[in-house]
Amino acid sequence: MSEGVLYFAQLILTGVVLGSIYALVALGFVLIYKATSILNFAQGELLMVGAYVCFSLTTSFHLPFVVAFLITVAFSFFFGLLLERVLLRKMIGESIISIIMLTIASSTVLLSLIQIIWGTNTMSFPQIFSDEPIKFFGLFMAEIHLYSLGLALLSVIGFGIFFKFTSIGLAMRVTSFDQQVAQTLGISIKKIFAMAWAISAVVSSIGGIILGNINGITNSLGHMGLKVFPCAILGGLDSIIGAIVGGFVIGILENLAGGYLDSIMGGGVKEVAPFVILVIVLMIKPRGLFGKQLIERL
Repeated sequence: MSEGVLYFAQLILTGVVLGSIYALVALGFVLIYKATSILNFAQGELLMVGAYVCFSLTTSFHLPFVVAFLITVAFSFFFGLLLERVLLRKMIGESIISIIMLTIASSTVLLSLIQIIWGTNTMSFPQIFSDEPIKFFGLFMAEIHLYSLGLALLSVIGFGIFFKFTSIGLAMRVTSFDQQVAQTLGISIKKIFAMAWAISAVVSSIGGIILGNINGITNSLGHMGLKVFPCAILGGLDSIIGAIVGGFVIGILENLAGGYLDSIMGGGVKEVAPFVILVIVLMIKPRGLFGKQLIERL
């Protein structure tokens, strides 16, 4: 293959890795929105909490990475339950804007607590994966990228199976469709809300751990929440499939924009590209690629 084709393929491959992480974090936005009709602007901070907790377990307590990862997942699940129980449950029935402002305030509080506990310096996980890149068909992939892609894809597939085939997943789907119907079927709306927040915290933490291993952990990791937001909007805020597709689309196009346009435009295109793509798609499909069209009868 020519150098140009190899370069394009390498950008696509790296974009797929990035997109898999975006898709995972975007699931957190969609889960909460589907169950509660709320946009959670503390998603990035939940991602940071998971990354820092796993980092502390591996460095301060010297636990093997796999053990630290599993403990962090369990911690994130109960942390999500705690947030819903203490903060959000009291807001049931209140205006949507009030609840959204509460999530924004929560993000600020969580960020401040993270800075108090862990400081503001960049931290790196102990080296787990080899620095030797894996080469195939003329392309290169770092070992950590390969494992990150595998973990992200397994998580996305696992949660897809959970929503499709488990009773709790079915209850969450019914609740997202119509809360009144769910109540008449004996489904506890409060429990579904709590489960949505718990699972959202888990997927965010997994994304944070992956990103922390790739790029290190900093306070700016929380910005990933806003960066992933276009993925959820692009796919449709009420669509799990849309979140996954949106994540991969944004990841690949962002990487292509950085590879081809940053050098021409002097940089910065990669950061802006997701929002440009989002605007173009929403002009054509206002509810996203897979969003449900609402029909109101007057």
